[in-house]
Amino acid sequence: MSGPHAVVVGGGIGGLCAAIGLRAAGWRVTVAERASRFGEIGAGIMLWPNAVRALRALGVHERMRALSTPQAKGGIRTRRGTWLMRMDHSAAERVLGGPVLGVHRADLLASLLEALPAESLRQGTEITGVTAGAGLTSSSGDIDDADLVVGADGIHSLIRSSLWPRHPGPSPTGTVDWRAVIDDPGSPAFGMSWGRGTEFGSIPLVDGRLYWYASINADTVTENDEDKEFLLRHFRSWHHPIGQLIASTPAEAILRHEGSFLEEPLSCYVHGRVALLGDAAHAMPPNLGQGACQAIEDAVVLAASAAAHDSVPEILHRYDRLRRPRSQAISRSSRRMGRFGQQLSSSPAVVMRDAALRLIPSALSMRGMSTFASWEAPTIRPDR
Repeated sequence: MSGPHAVVVGGGIGGLCAAIGLRAAGWRVTVAERASRFGEIGAGIMLWPNAVRALRALGVHERMRALSTPQAKGGIRTRRGTWLMRMDHSAAERVLGGPVLGVHRADLLASLLEALPAESLRQGTEITGVTAGAGLTSSSGDIDDADLVVGADGIHSLIRSSLWPRHPGPSPTGTVDWRAVIDDPGSPAFGMSWGRGTEFGSIPLVDGRLYWYASINADTVTENDEDKEFLLRHFRSWHHPIGQLIASTPAEAILRHEGSFLEEPLSCYVHGRVALLGDAAHAMPPNLGQGACQAIEDAVVLAASAAAHDSVPEILHRYDRLRRPRSQAISRSSRRMGRFGQQLSSSPAVVMRDAALRLIPSALSMRGMSTFASWEAPTIRPDR
C-alpha cells in the first residue's frame, strides 16, 4: 500500500484498531509491539454500544460479533444478594441503541489481528525514542521515520513521558484488583455486587466461559496471604455463587494488579506529528467499563480525520478537538462512580447509597448510561 506512513506504537486493542482505521483511510501502517508476540492477558471486557458502532465503522464488527456474548440480564446487588438495580437485554438495546456484549480480550485482539496484513505487524520491536516530528528509534533499528506516530503504548506510555515530560504520570485508584477467566460452573448473569469498599463482578463469555473480577480498597487488603486464600476469606459471607466462582478458579489463573489511572488530564492529546490514544492519553478507573471502548472510539475518530484531511496538523487538530473533551469527561465520571459507589467504606454511607439506588428506576439508570453509550461513530471514507 502506498500513501503516507503511520507508525502505531503498541499492539493492544486501541493500537490495532487505529492501524485498521488508518489503512481504511489510505495510509500505510506499521504496528510496533515490544512483546515477542501479540496477545492479551486472561480478562474479559464489556463492549458498550458506542464501541460496537466503532467496530462496525472499522469493518470488523461481524468478525468480532461471533466471539462475543450479549449480556441478557444483570444489574447491581448488595453483598447479600438484594437487587439494587436490574438491567435486561431488550431494555438496554432500546435505551442505549444497541447490545452490550461481553468478550475475552484475547478473542477481540485475535479478530483485529486477522484484519491486518502480516507485513504491518512488528512484534519484538520496542520503540526507544520519539521526536515531535515523528522521528523514531527502535530496538530493532528497522522502523522508518513516519508521517504520523500514534502512541497507543498504555498507561506507562514512553511516548507520553518523552513528549509530555511535565505530566506526572499514573496515580493509584486506591484499589487492588483481581481477575480471572474460568469455565462457567453455573451460568450466572452479568452483574456487580457492592459491599463496603468492595466490588465483585462477572461477565459471561462465549464457549461456556466466565470472566470475574474483584476490586477492594487497598487499605483493607492483607499483603501476607496468597491471593485466592485472601479472596475466599474476604467474600465468604457474600451471596452465591461468588464463593463458588473463586473456589473453582485455579490459584495460578488469578491475576492481581494495583489500580491506576491518569488523574491529571492532559492539556492536549497531540504534539507535533504525534498523537496519544487510549490509556496513553486518558487511562481511567474501570468503574464505567469504558476504558477499551474509549480507545476504540479514539481509533475511529483518528482514522476518520485522516480520511478527511491531507495535512497531518489538520488531522491531529480535529482528533484532539473531538476526543479530548469526551474521553476526559467519561474519565471524571468513572472516578466519581467509584468514589460514591463501590469504593465507599463507611457503613452509613453504604446504607445511604444502597437506599438511593433502590429508589432509582432501572430505565432512568440506563438513560444515564446512554450519555456515553449513545455515541455515533463517524464514517471512515477517504475524500482525497
